[in-house]
Amino acid sequence: MGATDMHRSRAYLLLTYLAFLISPAACSIWPGSVLASQPTLDTCIECHGADGMGQGYAMVPVIAGMPAGHIKEAIFAYVDGARSCVREPRMCETVAALSESQVTEFAEYYAGKERGSSREEFDKDLAAEGAELHQRRCSACHLPPGHENVADAVGIPLHGQRSEYLRFAIEAYLAGDRESLLEAMAIEIEQLVPGDLGVLVNYYSSYRSAD
Repeated sequence: MGATDMHRSRAYLLLTYLAFLISPAACSIWPGSVLASQPTLDTCIECHGADGMGQGYAMVPVIAGMPAGHIKEAIFAYVDGARSCVREPRMCETVAALSESQVTEFAEYYAGKERGSSREEFDKDLAAEGAELHQRRCSACHLPPGHENVADAVGIPLHGQRSEYLRFAIEAYLAGDRESLLEAMAIEIEQLVPGDLGVLVNYYSSYRSAD
């Protein structure tokens, strides 16, 4: 097997990580037989829910409506070390084998789900500031879910994402636990000042779907 094939093979193993973005103890505990067998969509549903809204757990990211290509791209970020298992060290140890067809199936399944509202509370004044900051620094790459061009956007949709997970993700970039995949994003992250994180989180939490 060549280096590229090995790289992709490892990547397929990492999709299951999407089902473990919080402590396994916070989700339904996986029986040992599940870890020893071929994963199914039920594996992801354990934490992310059938609708992709995260089963109500604060640290499970909302992946409903996330373009399938970005879900696959996230796999390579973990494989390459661009993302580290910081809060969830056991998650990388619980990955089971996935076929290429399963990767595609799972990614397309959640990409096809409509993103609802997290219904989290938010500060209206901070959200208003966050809207302006998003427009200046983030809007070129991060489009709202449902936007006609969201599948072609450089970044994932952040609107409607859980506030605690957003804080964790942005802080991970700031701490160097996640590498920015694009130089432009690294530059924007470096430009953030104290208080920017809070206003952005409030803005993205203020998203309400049409439901």
